[in-house]
Amino acid sequence: MSDPPQEATALFNRLAEGDNSAAAELLPLVYAELRQLAGRRMARERADHTLQPTALVNEALLRMLPSPSRSFNDRAHFFRAAAQAMRAVLVDHARARGAAKRGGDRQRLELDV
Repeated sequence: MSDPPQEATALFNRLAEGDNSAAAELLPLVYAELRQLAGRRMARERADHTLQPTALVNEALLRMLPSPSRSFNDRAHFFRAAAQAMRAVLVDHARARGAAKRGGDRQRLELDV
């Protein structure tokens, strides 16, 4: 087996060429590092945050990978995109929490006068 960073780059190239089976091989190579990245991101969040690092990784991957036009030049490009996706998940989560706290889930009721 080759060096994991080089192997990951080769898998990114296969993905860019349209080989969807490369994603299944890629995930085990990068998941631990994604989990560490998510852990570092979550350490900066409030203590009572309801989102866990594993859920953050999963949400970020769901946002990143479905796009057929999305390709990554190399491992570093992938991790930069993952960090941005994680930040977007955290921002969306905070916005939803703030909206719910301020009655964002309430229905508007029209009164006839």
